Amino acid sequence: MSKRDYYEILGLSKGAGEEDIKKAYRKLAIKYHPDKNPDDKSAEEKFKEAAEAYEVLSSPEKRQRYDQFGHAGVGGAAGGGGFGGGMNMEDIFSQFGDIFGGGGFGGFGGGGRSGGRRVMRGSNLRVKVKMNLKEVAKGVEKKLKVNKFVSCHTCKGSGAKSGQLEVCRLCNGSGVQVRTQQTFLGAMQTQTTCSGCNGEGKTVKDKCKTCNGDGIVREEEVISINIPAGVAEGMQLSVSGKGNAAPRGGINGDLLVLIEEEEDPELKRDGNNLFYDSYVNFVDAALGTSIEVPLVEGKAKIKVEPGTQSGKVLRLKGKGLPDVNSYGTGDLLVNINVWTPQNLSAEEKKTLEGLRDSKNFEPNPNRKEKGFFDRMKEYFE
Repeated sequence: MSKRDYYEILGLSKGAGEEDIKKAYRKLAIKYHPDKNPDDKSAEEKFKEAAEAYEVLSSPEKRQRYDQFGHAGVGGAAGGGGFGGGMNMEDIFSQFGDIFGGGGFGGFGGGGRSGGRRVMRGSNLRVKVKMNLKEVAKGVEKKLKVNKFVSCHTCKGSGAKSGQLEVCRLCNGSGVQVRTQQTFLGAMQTQTTCSGCNGEGKTVKDKCKTCNGDGIVREEEVISINIPAGVAEGMQLSVSGKGNAAPRGGINGDLLVLIEEEEDPELKRDGNNLFYDSYVNFVDAALGTSIEVPLVEGKAKIKVEPGTQSGKVLRLKGKGLPDVNSYGTGDLLVNINVWTPQNLSAEEKKTLEGLRDSKNFEPNPNRKEKGFFDRMKEYFE
């Protein structure tokens, strides 16, 4: 099932500013909040959908990739989660400090889900993946071996020997400390991150010996991702939640996959189009012939018409690469180069000498030769 456009979800145009995005998300979050719509699966899905759209469009980097590559550019086509399917309620409520000010928003119990507690987040990981032209054309599943921080198996990520964290006594689990000071203007309150738990709301009494109380250990993990057809050199995909684990049960970072494209020995790429240089001798160019050209998979035969000049471009429609956003498929453009023999036998020279004075062998002075890029410009126009 294809995903809806993020701008459409928030009811915005592509030129929407940062404040417009916040306002649109705030409106939808209030409308579809689970506490306002209990046991309503449809409202819950719309709530998550709006959070997913905001997750991408509120980040300049992710928004730029989305505008350029669509859902594939921000993990929509990658296995292991992406954004929407990988976001849980903890991820979503962690956004509310920025959108609603503080820990949640008034009127709903959702504010208490995260309270003022600080939610730890693991760091992102970046890996490079090499792909050949066939993999780019078809899409591919890659299994990546990544050395990363994972949740400690002994304490289940809590960092505590018993597997259970204790409520911080300084802040009573709120993650913040409130101090009241008397000033000439009256009593003033200040709120700071709790010094006892660093804003987490819970503390470790007896540390787990395996992870020394961090809740994470370094380990090698094999991650499977599905890379869509049509990706290009330098494109980056994001797999949500597959980066480094966060200390003591926080939110995992993302895995950022950078595409590196291997050069093909025969076909050259320009966007979704492929180019191939074919060489024919001048006899075949004069009389016409059939030639075989390589495709991404297999080969194809094409006809060279009699009298074909060097630099003629033949097109095989739809034999290029698919667009990463499913906007069609490029073409294969075959550039014909007429080869002039360099070592002729005496008999061959005699035959050609007999044709030298033929009018058909005289170059046409009215024919203006054009460079390859000029011919490409004419083709695309």
